[in-house]
Amino acid sequence: MIHYRSPLEIELIRKSALLVGDAIAEAAKMLKAGVTTMQVDARIEQFIRDNGAIPSFKNYQNSYPYATCISVNDAVVHGFPTNVPLKDGDIVSVDVGTFMNGYHGDSAYTFIIGTTTDEIKQLLRVTKESLYKGIEKAVHGNRVGDISYAIQEYTEKQHGYGVVRELVGHGLGRNLHEDPQVPNYGKRGTGAKLKEGIVIAIEPMINLGTKDVYHDADGWTIRTADNKPSAHYEHDVCVKKGKADILSSFESIEAAEKANPNLDASYY
Repeated sequence: MIHYRSPLEIELIRKSALLVGDAIAEAAKMLKAGVTTMQVDARIEQFIRDNGAIPSFKNYQNSYPYATCISVNDAVVHGFPTNVPLKDGDIVSVDVGTFMNGYHGDSAYTFIIGTTTDEIKQLLRVTKESLYKGIEKAVHGNRVGDISYAIQEYTEKQHGYGVVRELVGHGLGRNLHEDPQVPNYGKRGTGAKLKEGIVIAIEPMINLGTKDVYHDADGWTIRTADNKPSAHYEHDVCVKKGKADILSSFESIEAAEKANPNLDASYY
């Protein structure tokens, strides 16, 4: 069932979504070689709770044990935080959800620790750009497939990357995952019709190599089948007439990223 949100509901989702951005910015402040993703998870959980919210991912489906999903290098999404220190050249995707005032926010961002190759920098840049190409299509009267096609066309057709099929974007509101599903691949003019008031999380998950993935032994972490890196960016968006309303924000994340000398923000 697709929900159409009232102006008040949209603002409550926006509040949760903006808190997610600020929580990910806390990660951006501390990421460096030697830090563990478990330390990042603890900091983000404390930040979320200090701001009167609950981590959406903690105990998700009575199963997921952490407040964040932190996916390193060939981990696409749903990565478990660990006590393994990060190292120079790692790329780290931080995915966070918050629940506040009865509504969820959900966003993700990928970082470069230290220095990496131009090939990987381009993967991050193209993935981030594809998110906005998808958002451009999230307008009243279009269909979900228009978003999907825009992302696939840019990442797969123009740059030869692998677009993950098994995982998709989704509706968002009182539940973390709602209808409609929003794939990052598809045909224009297909899928659910987009109408004003629908809130969706658009999240390209793009692999440097093959589109194929597999589940790690922990039952949650998704990895690329060829062990090549993957990138992940996510915004919460409300469908509007003419132009989508982006409810989440990367502003505080990008400011912290650029201020941290241990991160490379030169890819965008």
